[in-house]
Amino acid sequence: MKYRTEHDSLGERKIPSDKYYGTQTLRAIENFKITGNTMGSRPKFVHALAAIKQAAALTNMELGLLDSKKGNAIIEASKEVYEGKFNDEFPIDMIQGGAGTSANMNANEVICNRALEIMGHQKGEYEYLHPNNHVNLSQSTNDVYPTASKIAIVLSSVELIEGIEAIRDAFFTKSKEFKEIIKMGRTQLQDAVPMTMGQEFRAFGVSIDEDLVRLKEVLDLCNVINMGATAIGTGINTLPGYAEIVCSHLAEITGLPLTEAPDLVEATSDTGVFVSVSSILKRIAVKLTKICNDLRLLSSGPIAGFNDINLPAVQPGSSIMPGKVNPVIPEVVNQVCFQIIGYDTTITLAASAGQLQLNAFEPVIVYDLLESMTLFRRACLTLKENCVDGITANEEHCREEVLRSPGLITAFAPYIGYEESARIAKDVLKSGKTVYDYIKESGILDDKDIEIILSPKNMTSPHAKFDIIVKVREKQEEGE
Repeated sequence: MKYRTEHDSLGERKIPSDKYYGTQTLRAIENFKITGNTMGSRPKFVHALAAIKQAAALTNMELGLLDSKKGNAIIEASKEVYEGKFNDEFPIDMIQGGAGTSANMNANEVICNRALEIMGHQKGEYEYLHPNNHVNLSQSTNDVYPTASKIAIVLSSVELIEGIEAIRDAFFTKSKEFKEIIKMGRTQLQDAVPMTMGQEFRAFGVSIDEDLVRLKEVLDLCNVINMGATAIGTGINTLPGYAEIVCSHLAEITGLPLTEAPDLVEATSDTGVFVSVSSILKRIAVKLTKICNDLRLLSSGPIAGFNDINLPAVQPGSSIMPGKVNPVIPEVVNQVCFQIIGYDTTITLAASAGQLQLNAFEPVIVYDLLESMTLFRRACLTLKENCVDGITANEEHCREEVLRSPGLITAFAPYIGYEESARIAKDVLKSGKTVYDYIKESGILDDKDIEIILSPKNMTSPHAKFDIIVKVREKQEEGE
C-alpha cells in the first residue's frame, strides 16, 4: 500500500494514498472505536455536511472571500459527496468526542482532497487548497454539526413517516374489514361492554395518526438553523450578511425551508429541538408498544386465551412444544419500542449535560435520533407486512363470548335499572346461563325488544330506545 504524509497540529501521519480523508480523520478512527456505526453508514448526515460545504463556498465566493477557481472546485467536490459517491470516505464512529469536530474535519478533508484533484493537484497538496482555510472558511464545527444534524433528521423523516403511515393505514384497512364483527370490549382485563372489532382496530390507527401529526409539526423546528454562528453564536470570522446568505443557499440546495435562528448564541448552545423530536418518537413508541401488547393478548390461546384474532404464523414457536406458534412480530416491535424509549432517556441526559455556550454531547444525541428513526421505520413496516395485513378474526368465537359474558347486562341496564342488572349479573355467573337466556326466560322484556337492544348497532354506538324504557317501567310498576 502506498502512503502520503500529512500533518496537523499534533504532528505527521501517513495516510493511504487512495484515501480522501486526512490526518484528523485518521486520528478519530483510532480514538473512537465505539459503536461500529460509521458516519458513512448514515449517508443523509454525510450528504447534509456536503450541502453545507457547498452553500458556504457559494456564500464565500459571493462575499469575495474565495476565488472562483477554489470555490468552484469545492462546490463540485461537495456535489459529488452529496450524491453519495464518497460515503466510504467517512469511516469515523458516529459517537465521538469533540462535539462533532472530527465529523466536520472528515468532511473538510474529503472535499478538499477531491477538490484538489479537480484542480489538477494531488491529494494532500494543501498549499493549493486547505481543509480549514478554504473548505471550512466562515464556519465552525459548532454551527456546521448541529445544522447538518437537523437536515439529516428532516431528510430521514421522509422514510420514517412513510413507515408510520403504512402501519396506520394497515389498521384502518383492518377496521373496515372487521366493522361488522361484534366482540367484548375489556377494561382491566375484565369483560366490559360489547364493541365491534372494527372499532378496536380503528382506535389503533387513530392513536398512531394523532402523533404522526405532532411529529410533522415538531420536525418543522429542525428547519431553524444556526449557520453563521461559528464558534459560540457571535459570528466571529464571518462578514456581515454571511448567515443570511448561507442559509438561503443551503435552503436552495436541500430543498428545505431553512431559516436563520433569531438568536445564534441561543441556537448554538440549545439542543431542545432534538429533545422534542425524540419525545414524539418515544410517545409513538409507547403507543405502538401498547398496541403490540393488545395484539398479543387478543391472539392468546388458542384454547386457554382470548383467541379473538389470529396472527399470521410466520415461524415455529418452540424447540420443545410441537405446533406452538408465538407472536414473534409484535414481540420484536415491542423490543424496538423499548430501545427507542431508552434512546430518549439518553438524549434527555445528553441535552441536559450541555455547558455554557455549547453542548459537547450532540454526537450521541444525533446517533440515537437517527438510529431511532431507522429502527422505528423498519419496525412499522415489519409489523404491517408480517403481522397486521394477515390478521384474521374468530368471528363466531367473539360473538359467543358476547352472549355468554355477564358484561352483556350493561346493554340492558338503561331499561331494567342498575340494581336489577347487577342482580342478574350475579345470578348469571352462578347459574351458568347466558344473559340473553336469563332475560328471555324472565319475561322482563319482549323478544322483539331484546333483539333490538342486542343489535350490534345499538350495542356499539349511542342510542336511546325511549319507547322500550317506558314499556319496561310500566311493567315494573304493574308488578309493584
